[in-house]
Order: sequence, then C-alpha cells, then structure tokens
Amino acid sequence: MSRDPELMHFREHIHCGLVLERVGEPWTLDKAESTRNALKYRRGKGETLIVNHDGKGWWDPHSDVKGDVISLVQYLKPGTNLGLVRKILRPLARVEFSSSLPSPERPAKVKDDNRPVSWRWNRRPELWPGSKGWRYLTEERGLPAAILNSAIRADVVRYGRVGSAWFAHRDERGTVCHIDVRGPDYKGGLTGGRKTLFRFGTTDIPRRLVLTEAAIDALSLAAMHGERDDTLYAATSGGMGPHTLTALKSLLTQMAERYSDPVLISAVDANPAGARYAGIHAILAAEAGVRFERLRPPIEGGDWNQVLQNRSRP
Repeated sequence: MSRDPELMHFREHIHCGLVLERVGEPWTLDKAESTRNALKYRRGKGETLIVNHDGKGWWDPHSDVKGDVISLVQYLKPGTNLGLVRKILRPLARVEFSSSLPSPERPAKVKDDNRPVSWRWNRRPELWPGSKGWRYLTEERGLPAAILNSAIRADVVRYGRVGSAWFAHRDERGTVCHIDVRGPDYKGGLTGGRKTLFRFGTTDIPRRLVLTEAAIDALSLAAMHGERDDTLYAATSGGMGPHTLTALKSLLTQMAERYSDPVLISAVDANPAGARYAGIHAILAAEAGVRFERLRPPIEGGDWNQVLQNRSRP
C-alpha cells in the first residue's frame, strides 16, 4: 500500500459510499438491506457492492474482490492510473457523507463466541430452500440447487447467523476446526478456530485435487465440471497458514502413495495473489511427486464463481 500523504488522506477521509454515488454511473443505497456497519449499494441488474469499515473499505458479495477507496475508483473505472484517481478524488475530499440510516443499537454479546467452532457448527441448522442463506448462494452467487443439496448431504455447509452460509474446515479426525462465513452483508470467518481445508467430494484421498481459494469457488467448479468419484474440490479460504499447509502436504503425500497418476489442479483466482498461490501449489505438488496443472479463470482478476455467474446469465 502506498504511503503517499495524499493517497493516505483519501483513504482516511473519503467515504467509499460517496464514490459510488458520485463517480460514473451512480449506485443506489439499498436502505432496507443496509446497516451502519454494512451499506449495500445496487446498480443495474444484479450489481451489488458492500461498503464497510466506516466507509474505508468495500467488497463485492458476488466474488472475493475488495479494497479501499483507491481501488474502488480503479474497480469502477478499469485502467485508471493513480494520477487520474487523484483528479477524481480531490473534489470529494471536501464533501461530507451521510447514509441517513438510524444509529444502530449495540448488539448483545453472544456467549456462544467462546465455544469451540465444532460446537457452534453443530448448533446450526441445515440450509433449506427459501432461507436467506439459500437465496444468497443460489440467486446472488449462482450456485445450482443440486450442488447445494450435495454439499448439505456432505455436511460441508450450514445455515449461519443473519442469513449467512457457513462452510466447514475439518481436522485429521474429521472435526470441524474452522468456519468460513459468506452472506449478503458479511464475509470472513469465525474466531477461535484454525484453517485447514474446505473439502467437497465423495473421496477422502482423490486422484484429482482441484484447489481454489474460496469454498464458493470450489462448489462453482463442481457445478460446472460435475462431481466425480476420483475428484475432491477443496479450498484454502485465502492465504495458506501452517495448518493449511500441513493438511495440503499430507493430502498430496497420500495421493502420491495411492495413485500412479495423481494431479493437483490449482484453480485459484486470475490475479497476482492467485499467481503467487499457484506457485506455492506447484512447489508442493513437485515435492510430493504429484503432477501439477493450472486452471485459471478466463476472467482477468476474476474467480470461478464469477465464471459460473456469467454462464447462468441470459
């Protein structure tokens, strides 16, 4: 991130909602679906962005794209360099932003937050058709009902709080050890756990391991390519910490021991971070004696869920 004083001033003082309302084709605040902590903006048919962190951040609920006010301008106007970003933002640096939303009540402390993530997982119900979490995954993220039903039967997704979907990471004993959260107004993970891998498939030790960053991307590829007896769709949920690396190395070793032609297919995002992750995947595959392939989304800067959404649009 640049330490340029002017850019730092923009990041601190220009609300991302103001940019959405003033730069280019205007976005409209959906007050009914917004809270003080998450302002939902809409534009056109199906376009949605969420402004968070008191206006200093934003993210796209249809993908994993996110950033600050600088990257928001570049997202709205692809190809815009920092010089043009400065010209666009300078007039907004003197404008106050108001969403006209009522002040929120302070939520009560949730006692369950101190419980193990496996306990919290077991307390949540299955997703069901028509629930807010189901509608988010099918309508906003484009996942087919058939894949969701398979994920429900495999117990890798459950209905979370506030209309969200919860995706499970499990340890070597099969116990839920981390929960990724995705919903219309939130993306993140529950505290108190440790990331390993999100896994979706009919086999514990696959011949083909398809590895993505987000669980929704893994399910998107399963929807497009189909469920196969020899394939496991997995996700790291972003960066790979020590427990994720351990789980991945262990799985690759088991694949190499069981099959003569195992393959790791790195299906991470089509951006610089994805390229770095793919490089790490290639090294891990080589160390385990597993063939490596790169399956790059055909959308520059995009992910496989965006590809699925584009395919499902008329």
